[in-house]
Amino acid sequence: MAKNWVGRVRSWMAKNMDLPQDVMMDLPRITMIGQIHVYIENHRGLLTFTDKELRLLLKQGQLLIKGKSFVIKTILPEEILLEGKIDQVTYINDDKPGGEK
Repeated sequence: MAKNWVGRVRSWMAKNMDLPQDVMMDLPRITMIGQIHVYIENHRGLLTFTDKELRLLLKQGQLLIKGKSFVIKTILPEEILLEGKIDQVTYINDDKPGGEK
């Protein structure tokens, strides 16, 4: 219940105080340049990396990026820069049936 209240306060502050929602709501910020670069901020860690797939842990769920010839150009605790041919970016929600977590 307290988490729900905190979420509402953050949402209200972001909306009414013109603060960036990605910062206030602890959301990832994804910046793409065409199909060749993707820069992700505010992730929780690298789960999988191959030359065709990158999977990151987020506060809620995961981010899956598929393509070809992937190279990680920069990796920091909460930021990553990926280069290659990006075909697909998918957000995977980890909610379980019945609201269990």
